[in-house]
Amino acid sequence: MKIGLIDYYLDEYHANHYPEWIKKASNGTIEAVYAYADIDSPIGGKTTDAWCEEMKIERVHSIEEIVEKSDGLIVLSPDNPEQHERLCEIPLKSGKPTYVDKTFALTKDIALRIFENAHKNNTPCYSASSVRFAVEYKNIDKSQVESITSLGPGPLSNYTIHQLEPVIMLMGADVERVKFTGTERWPAYVLEWKDGRRAHFSHHGWECPFTMAVAFQNETSEVIKIESDFYAQFITGLVEFFNTKKVQVPHEETIAIMTVREAIDKASSATKDTWVKL
Repeated sequence: MKIGLIDYYLDEYHANHYPEWIKKASNGTIEAVYAYADIDSPIGGKTTDAWCEEMKIERVHSIEEIVEKSDGLIVLSPDNPEQHERLCEIPLKSGKPTYVDKTFALTKDIALRIFENAHKNNTPCYSASSVRFAVEYKNIDKSQVESITSLGPGPLSNYTIHQLEPVIMLMGADVERVKFTGTERWPAYVLEWKDGRRAHFSHHGWECPFTMAVAFQNETSEVIKIESDFYAQFITGLVEFFNTKKVQVPHEETIAIMTVREAIDKASSATKDTWVKL
């Protein structure tokens, strides 16, 4: 199975590693063969041609061409989600299985438009944070979760998804409002669900591992430190998707996550301790 990579620029962590991981996880039955990028890397300066030569992947010069040649598609641009709607437009009209990298969309309306394109054209697709696939989450009884406090690394702009997605996966999509409670240096938020349950999450720099304290309705609690290879689990799911077209994350959940993320952007330090309703 030939996979096409579509990116804003290719010399970034996901593009650099997905091809090898997918090939290994599929025992060589699925390979990234083609790649397209809008621009050369603005970060390291590596050109698209140089990246493709180094990765032994054929450069394609248009999205139309890569969609035509490929059996399945990955829309990357993990650090520039504002590019996703444009980059997804043609792939999601193709009917070919398409994975869209995190963060899926900056607003609920954009998320709805992207999925509507896929639905109209019967194109199986999904988006996900790789962290949601960590094995540490698998045995948690979601029906009993009452409260979560989550900590994690990275900047708010592109790492919020890695805390927000597991929290909503475990507590459900019925978030009613959001409040900023942190500082400019260390952003933090509280989410409140329609039934009154709450979750807190905050960013504490690169030295802070993904950690979660989960409190249950039976008055017990559990502290979870993510130490498993969640990328391996994520890639296993991606291989299954390309083989079966079975979507790994429900669209409704992704829309809810993007809706909360949009509210988080509004609940900035300028409105500290002020609730923002979804």
